[in-house]
Amino acid sequence: MDENKIYELINSNLMFHLATMDGDQPRVRGMMLFRADKDGIVFHTASTKDLFKQIQKNPKAELCFNADGTQIRVTGELQVNTDPALREEIFAHPTRKFLQAWKDMGIDNLMTVLVMKNCEAVIWTMETNFEPKKPIKICNG
Repeated sequence: MDENKIYELINSNLMFHLATMDGDQPRVRGMMLFRADKDGIVFHTASTKDLFKQIQKNPKAELCFNADGTQIRVTGELQVNTDPALREEIFAHPTRKFLQAWKDMGIDNLMTVLVMKNCEAVIWTMETNFEPKKPIKICNG
């Protein structure tokens, strides 16, 4: 599978699972994707959440996407993105109307934009279940 097909599948389903480490204990939770392309996989969280604290201590993470019978696991390191234009794009996006309440309450500074770059993706399907894993470099932009 090529890099563009991977982005297409990832972007076709905004929900994914994120695994981080909390000391020696893995933590997994559902998240909402903003977008994925050659520049990185973009999503957000609140800076007050345990998730953010875990990422600050250990930025290595794994994301798991499921689309059309294909599982895509992506590993890499998460970085905080402070670009004001990207923040405004997220706040204005139709899938993020729920964030308007944060702006209305004056707590929009709690939103932390996270980007995973220089990633490796591993594709899994029932048909390839027992084949060796073949990591594919993505998000190198």
